[in-house]
Amino acid sequence: MAFLNEAFDVNELPQGNTGNFEPLPAGWYTVTISEAELKSTKAGNGQYIKLRYDVTGPTHQGRVVFGNLNIKNPNQKAEEIGRQQLGDIMRAIGLAKVTDTDQLIGNSLSIKLDVKQDAQYGASNEVKGFKSVSGSAAPVEASMPAAAAPATAKAAPPWAKK
Repeated sequence: MAFLNEAFDVNELPQGNTGNFEPLPAGWYTVTISEAELKSTKAGNGQYIKLRYDVTGPTHQGRVVFGNLNIKNPNQKAEEIGRQQLGDIMRAIGLAKVTDTDQLIGNSLSIKLDVKQDAQYGASNEVKGFKSVSGSAAPVEASMPAAAAPATAKAAPPWAKK
């Protein structure tokens, strides 16, 4: 038992968040990544990046959406999708290379939300797409080393090369 050293009266305490927790309507939203954290899967055999997106527009400013990116997973398809999503986010915010999840924080992009129905948890948002705030892929050349050869019209973009 721990004594509080003062008495708290419920009538004098502020009320909690009375915000709306219903899922946002499906569509594109401008967001800022406010949190990005590397976590281990429940089974302990994989890793994912947990992201928090704060909506800045065009509607529903102040609302929050969460998403996970599987970057190491025994399910090869789940890992492939997660890595593709990370690449889409990096292209949208103009990052050529990420070595720390903190590099994602503070960047703005547009995300496409869908509403999924779950028998246990009800309706919730799911992030289905990413693009730059301007609507097209953000240039990443500024943060990439100079190309060894001049680009041609049919050359693959830098992020597609292996």
